[in-house]
Amino acid sequence: MTGFARIRKEISQGELVFSLKSVNHRGLDLHFHMPNELDALENDVRAVIKSGVVRGHLQIHCGITRMTAPGAAPLNRAMLSAYVAAFREAADLYQLTGGPDLNSALRIPGMLTTPDEQEELAEDVVKALLAAAADAVTALNKVREREGAATAAEMRQRCQNICTLVVRMEEIRAGAVHTFQKRLREKLADLLHGAGIEPQRLAQEAAILADRSDISEELMRLRTHAGQLDKMLNSDGEVGKRLDFLLQEMNREANTVLSKTGGLGDLGLTITDLALTAKSEIDKIREQSLNLE
Repeated sequence: MTGFARIRKEISQGELVFSLKSVNHRGLDLHFHMPNELDALENDVRAVIKSGVVRGHLQIHCGITRMTAPGAAPLNRAMLSAYVAAFREAADLYQLTGGPDLNSALRIPGMLTTPDEQEELAEDVVKALLAAAADAVTALNKVREREGAATAAEMRQRCQNICTLVVRMEEIRAGAVHTFQKRLREKLADLLHGAGIEPQRLAQEAAILADRSDISEELMRLRTHAGQLDKMLNSDGEVGKRLDFLLQEMNREANTVLSKTGGLGDLGLTITDLALTAKSEIDKIREQSLNLE
């Protein structure tokens, strides 16, 4: 599921900003964008996120905005001096004109850095970062839960649609034996050119044809799977992967119904149309299930 959260924390040196952005993904894929000074805490932040997020492609951004103390300048003078000296040496070596670009120099990582930044991170920064990560996960999940609730509601409606289609197919199937007998009688009459047909033989042939085209078990399993799907949506914990397996089973039952009703004339065409509609609903549920944990 998609979502976004941004958390701000006050620290002794200024302000820490932590943000999470998630999009759909079959697993948990984390991408960190943090300053070098926070690299040592990446594993700790990763553990915090994994404790609250199971699936999704997450972009993790973190930055520290330092407040300059009176009389101090957040300029790494040693680095700037080295940059200017290197620029002038290259200009003399290659006979180039022009001077160093201050805007470009200030964009160099570490140029606007006080000597304290090169030291070990202060304890309050570490605590603020981990607390911000936990708060961001909580805020992100609230957004994802709202989206998930709307998605689950639509999936339940599609599940109900499948159940309605199953009922309709069962109603059509209930009158199938009579239809089979009628079709069989007409065909045999054409073949025998008016000769008598034994009722027992006609009943046997109709029963065989009905058995080969019987879809009662498939419809029963399709209805059962639809009920299981609804229960999964109402349960706690991860459901995305379990839904994927269940939807595969539902799709298999729908395909079997289609294979058994291909040569049954108008009756089969009606059931085929209903089964195709059910497959469409199953495919739409599968697409939506990719958004759920």
